[in-house]
Amino acid sequence: MRWRGVPLDVLLAASGVGLDLLTTAHAGDTEYLPAELNIPMALLVGLPMGLVRRWPVIVSLYLAAALFATDQLGSFTSNTAQILLCVSLGVAGYRSTVRATAAAVAAAIFATAFNIADPGIALTGNMWMYSVLLPVFPAVLGSYLRSSAERLEEREVTPDALLAAGGVAITVLSTWTTWHSGTQPVWVVGLLAVVGGLSLGIARRLPGLVFLLQGVLLVSADTYLNSAVNTCVILTLIAIGVFAMRVVSWAWTVAAYVTGCLLTAIAVVGDGTEVTPFRVGVLMTLVATPIAIGRYLGVRREAAATEKLVAEEAARAAVAQVRADQLAERERIARDVHDIVAHHVGAMVLRASAARYAAPDGPVADALNDIRETGHQVLQDLRDLLDLLRDPDRQPDLLANPADVVRESAERMAAAGLVVDLDLDPATDQAPLIARTSAARIVQEGLTNVLKHAGPGTRVRVTVTPAEEGLDVEIRNGRPPTAIERLPSSGRGLAGMRERVRTLGGTLSAGPDGEGGWLLAAHLPTHTRVSPGSAA
Repeated sequence: MRWRGVPLDVLLAASGVGLDLLTTAHAGDTEYLPAELNIPMALLVGLPMGLVRRWPVIVSLYLAAALFATDQLGSFTSNTAQILLCVSLGVAGYRSTVRATAAAVAAAIFATAFNIADPGIALTGNMWMYSVLLPVFPAVLGSYLRSSAERLEEREVTPDALLAAGGVAITVLSTWTTWHSGTQPVWVVGLLAVVGGLSLGIARRLPGLVFLLQGVLLVSADTYLNSAVNTCVILTLIAIGVFAMRVVSWAWTVAAYVTGCLLTAIAVVGDGTEVTPFRVGVLMTLVATPIAIGRYLGVRREAAATEKLVAEEAARAAVAQVRADQLAERERIARDVHDIVAHHVGAMVLRASAARYAAPDGPVADALNDIRETGHQVLQDLRDLLDLLRDPDRQPDLLANPADVVRESAERMAAAGLVVDLDLDPATDQAPLIARTSAARIVQEGLTNVLKHAGPGTRVRVTVTPAEEGLDVEIRNGRPPTAIERLPSSGRGLAGMRERVRTLGGTLSAGPDGEGGWLLAAHLPTHTRVSPGSAA
């Protein structure tokens, strides 16, 4: 499940309100505000966090204004406004443009400066530096995370959200009662607690940086806020575990383990603590436990990735096998078709040859010769197509120049009784071979259809000319001279031509020409400009 929509916005708003109620729990009346207004102030500052994902810049500007107003009123809510302002600036850096984020950062710098400065005391150089760095750092961090978020292949953000929420819950709930007891301002301690918890949300993407940050927070807590040491130790151990899960190098894992032992020892061992082998063993085991869990999860994650890769390879192999089986079946069908057609065509050729020797010279003999030559050509075409199916990488032998095929088709149909007027532009020879071959096949099929459906004596005009980055083929026949008995047809010729033209990305149209005849027009793109020439 992904964290999307209203539930996350409601959670952010409730967290903002809850954080202010925790920081102002022990606050009483101020000079301008009674204690009864603490809850309304918490709502005014915390509820806008529900809009921070959609309008982070607007929320940042609102919180900057709220920080200035609460500071002038002397309200303890200013501590919460300062913390939430840094969080919203981080979101603005992650989601918004550089210009919009810069405007929000500028407003936050002035509001932070007024919050840090004491009434009647001028801002020093250190105060200004602190006022600048405090808003700039989360904005820069958000921008950096936006540019590096794709380093982690896994796009699921639910684990990151759970780590961040758990970290904030641990830090805030375990330390908020002591925020007033230290020497630092409440908002400083609260901000460090929130940042320390939220940093776990980027631990999977930047494990080394988060581990370093948790180490710094642990040392700082040991120095300035002893009551938060145990919480920082827990966060450090979680960061070590995530580091061990994400970093596959054992050398870096050992270095993290040694560093974790030293940091834990600094936090746990005091001046009066007696160091015994048992306690050292317990400390080393305490640090080794999250590393062992992290390494185990890392190995499981790598195994799952490997299993997924193997499954994808198996799926690709299965698809390749299915394709190979399909090609083998197509080859078997092609062989069967070849055997069947070759048998009948061969018998037709033999009978035509025998009849030719028995028939006297004349039109009948010419027709028998044409049948015999056409049959030989069909058998040769079948053999070439079968060889091509057996070896797809083999370049097919060209049976003839496409222009010669067009002329031969026109001559054959003229011998069969059609009145063919051929207009073949010589410039078509500049077009790619695939386009010229397709044009020749369209002419063949188109003339055959005219003979079948219009009959001998029909006038046909065939035009093959170069066009804008392509070839235009047009076959126009007139009205049939007499009523004829149509030859049998499979009805697949026009569909085959459409498929051939579609494969090349061209267009084909066929239908009545409005004058009692039929028009077949095709455009075959070549993606190469062909200059028109003189008609043949």
